[in-house]
Amino acid sequence: MKQIVRNLIIIVILSIASGAAKAQEYTPPVLPDFSALIQTGKIQLEWISGFPNAVQIGIQRSLDSVLNFTTIGYASNPGSSRNAYLDNKPLPGRNYYRLFILMNNNRYLYSKTVLAVADSTINAGAKLSASDIANLNPSKEEVIPWKPSNYIYTTADGNVNIRLPEAPKKKYNVKFFEPSGTFLFEVEQVVEPFLILEKAIFMHAGWFNFEIYENGKLLEKWNLYIPLNYRS
Repeated sequence: MKQIVRNLIIIVILSIASGAAKAQEYTPPVLPDFSALIQTGKIQLEWISGFPNAVQIGIQRSLDSVLNFTTIGYASNPGSSRNAYLDNKPLPGRNYYRLFILMNNNRYLYSKTVLAVADSTINAGAKLSASDIANLNPSKEEVIPWKPSNYIYTTADGNVNIRLPEAPKKKYNVKFFEPSGTFLFEVEQVVEPFLILEKAIFMHAGWFNFEIYENGKLLEKWNLYIPLNYRS
């Protein structure tokens, strides 16, 4: 009888050890590491996921990286190992993204938060000059002398850059208008020395007017040109 009990105990111990070994061999899925690249006024999100059992992956966006995340879309194939999503209408300023992942057992988790950055494959550092605009519009014979603003200008990727070094110390707000004078939108307070406005916010290519106010007084009134296509 004692021998039988001893054998049963050995079997139980071996079963537990076998289960522990299998648990150690199991590699849990990792949170997807993904990127957010600014490309011609849109933001391309790409990630590789370790969640074949995911039934839904929501793309969430925020301006502050901590609060106010809202879902802007869903992955078309949540169970796929490689996924992508294109944000066609990013918000003015910095755009932060994270993924909401829902599993088939109703459990869910979030990915890390990433900041959208400029695509390094696009040479977006140079301002668009009058000659660039003339090359984009070869049908126009007369070229009106024009120079871009030092404060607000378009770069080669088609995005609008706002550069106000004194922004942390002074209050700046910027208003944008159609050439006809129709008001488009306003950046009520520029709090950082450098800010990028995505091309898609302006809805179409062409000329736009702007006004910069410093502490309530008009600092500059000028215009900019957003090309339909960018140059690399």
